[in-house]
Amino acid sequence: MIALESAHFFYPATLFAAAHLSVGDLVRFADGSEFGFRKVQSTGSVVASDHPTKLNLWKGRLLALGAAVLWSTSGFFAKAPIFENWPSENRGLLLAFWRAAFASIILVTLVRRPRLTWKLIPMVLVFALMNWTFLTALVQCESTVAIWLQYTSPAWVFLISWKFFKDVPKQADWWLLASAVVGLAVIFSAELGGTSVRGTFYGLGSGFCFAAVVILLRYLRDYDAAWLIFLNHLITACLFAPIYLRSEFSPTSTQYVYLAIFGIFQMGLPYVLFAKSVQYISSHEASGITLLEPLLVPVWVYVAWHGSPEYQFPTWTTLLGAAVIFSGLAIRYGFDWYHASVSRLDRKDS
Repeated sequence: MIALESAHFFYPATLFAAAHLSVGDLVRFADGSEFGFRKVQSTGSVVASDHPTKLNLWKGRLLALGAAVLWSTSGFFAKAPIFENWPSENRGLLLAFWRAAFASIILVTLVRRPRLTWKLIPMVLVFALMNWTFLTALVQCESTVAIWLQYTSPAWVFLISWKFFKDVPKQADWWLLASAVVGLAVIFSAELGGTSVRGTFYGLGSGFCFAAVVILLRYLRDYDAAWLIFLNHLITACLFAPIYLRSEFSPTSTQYVYLAIFGIFQMGLPYVLFAKSVQYISSHEASGITLLEPLLVPVWVYVAWHGSPEYQFPTWTTLLGAAVIFSGLAIRYGFDWYHASVSRLDRKDS
């Protein structure tokens, strides 16, 4: 989950969600305060979009829902007991390698305009770091903590954009920042005295890295988004390959099946579904739907692995902190959705 018209417009679920709208098969354009979508012909010219039918709206919503559900299975794979024989200190790196490698298989089919430049180096390095920190956090601490710490990334984007790029904040941005600070304080107040302190800091680091990648990709808006996403995963796999080659743990046949599903269905396929969904619904609505991802991550972990000796049920402080962070995200994206809806109504009336 790359172009952002402003750093405030941010898709939390994946980098592709933050990217695919402005290049490739879609063009994201600003018309006053509303963002719309127009299809692009193979020649690059833009043709007028049709008014979405009710059927197309529901098709887009179901596609975005499918992407969110698949993305939310990250904890299911990272917490799978089948990988318990892998050392916990390297398990996140090994999972990041295999997920990126298998995801690249499906993502390469989306690439249309590959282009290499030195400007891509910071992006791919930070993206690899983000994968390592997030999956290590999932391995080393409770899944709710890991996913919601990563979901503080919109607040980091807002802070960096406001402080260094002089973007003008909206009122909802301040709610987002306040909820992230309070949510982090609540989560850290409990986790710092527990046994997963390192995992907690990895989770916080993944949120910052996620924001850093989005900021870097803000200046790559002229590049094909599918190419950037594919390259990120390919380089991640290449960077982490030596760690796998030096390790003493070769996946079993069953583990290979898990890893293939992890990369293709948890990471690769959702990009395809989301890219199709924004052909039918607005980016604001699609963003709201993908907020289901962090809500579902701990659900799948509990349903699948609550009987495992290593399973940790989220504490009440974790749930409270997650609820505070979610409230800020809901307000922020609800703000965008409301103003986009008002703009559409005004255009119809005129």
